[in-house]
Parts: sequence; structure tokens; C-alpha cells
Amino acid sequence: MKDKHITQNINNLTSLWKTASAPFDSHFKNSVFEYCEVKDSDWPNRLWFNQPIDQSSINMAKKKLSTLSSPLTIPYFNINTKNTYELLEKNDFKLQFEQVAMFLKLEETFKISSNLTMVHISNEAQAELWAALYPRAFGYRIPKKIITSTWNDIHYFLAYYQNQPIGTAITFQTQKTIGIHGVGIIPEMRKRGFASEIMKHLIDIAIGGESDFMTLQASSMGKNVYLKLGFKEQFLIKNYAL
Repeated sequence: MKDKHITQNINNLTSLWKTASAPFDSHFKNSVFEYCEVKDSDWPNRLWFNQPIDQSSINMAKKKLSTLSSPLTIPYFNINTKNTYELLEKNDFKLQFEQVAMFLKLEETFKISSNLTMVHISNEAQAELWAALYPRAFGYRIPKKIITSTWNDIHYFLAYYQNQPIGTAITFQTQKTIGIHGVGIIPEMRKRGFASEIMKHLIDIAIGGESDFMTLQASSMGKNVYLKLGFKEQFLIKNYAL
């Protein structure tokens, strides 16, 4: 049986993808896998399996991927010891990047620096600025149309330093779990502690709300920031492309 925090992490992440794609009628599901494909966007375009993979399910996924106009990322949640991701690699799926799933029990607030201001996106001008800043931090696009279509369910934030936007963040709640996504700093403002400050703001906001746990998926570069804040590692996510 999977640890409940692992289930919460995966559920928050996949629910985020489905929520982001819902206004565009671009979430699809069958008995083996689900996928999202929002046209003219790099996100949340994903295909994920809802059961242990085998050759048959991989064949089904490859057939579907061949019919789509957008490239999709295929996340593999490494939560058992069977290493079935090797089957993906034998079928021409190439590893693109890895993430570490992490969680935090929300208990203590932080002393927050007054140097950083967090703005919750609530109008089209802010959404346009967020959409322009995000690819500078991550190298891929989340267009304005997704932000304005989903901001009632997904919360988007801009981080400001000295009245200049320097970073982004996304929060998304499922039951008592608040998921943190898209925490990024533009290249010229990195290595100054801003990612940690953004997280402290978001943790305090979550504690003030109705969340008991926080989940995220960290890059290898960013993992130590979250460990220092008290997050615990859960499992590896291997992200593939065909």
C-alpha cells in the first residue's frame, strides 16, 4: 500500500494538470492512461499511466502520442522497486529530466524578509507579465490564456524585489494538501536566497488557510532549498519524451 503522502503528492500534481487543461477540453482518459494537450502551450501537456506499465500499455501510449500535434512529457513515478521505467527506455522514450517529490507537514511559520513582495495574480495585465516572466525562469511557456482561464482554481504569484518582478510561483489545493509548483527565479537574480523567501511566504499563507501538508516536485538543483525548510524526500519522478 502506498504511503498516503505519496498518494497526496501524485494526486495534487495530476489534478493540477487536469484543472489547467479543463477550460480547453483537453484532458482525456482511458483505462490505461490520461493525457492533457493544450494547443499553443508547453504546459500542462503530459501523459501519465494509471496502472503499472507493461508492453501493451506502452504500445497504446505510443500509438496515441503519434496522433498528437504537441509533444507531451511522460512522467514516471518511481514508487516501487520494479524499475519498469527501463521498459520505457527500451521503447524509445528518452529521459529529459528528473525531479524529487517532497512533502512538508505544515506547523511553524517563518520570519519573512521585507525585501520580497508576493502579488497574487488577479487581472489580465498581471497575467501577461507572469506569462512573460515564467519562460525566463524555466525555459518553457505557460500562456496567459491558461492563467486567466484557471485563476479561480489555481493561484499564480509574482515575486517582486525593489519593485521589479523576479520570480514566479503556483499553488494548488486538493483536500488538505497544498501543492507548490512553478517556483522560479529569473537567471540574473538567482543565488540570492529568493527561492527560499518565496517558499517561506507560501508556507505562511498555507498555514493561514486550511492545509495540513505541502507537496512539491524539486529539481536536483533546487532540492537543498526545500530540505533546509523541513521538506522530506519521497520518491523520484523520471520525465520522458518519445
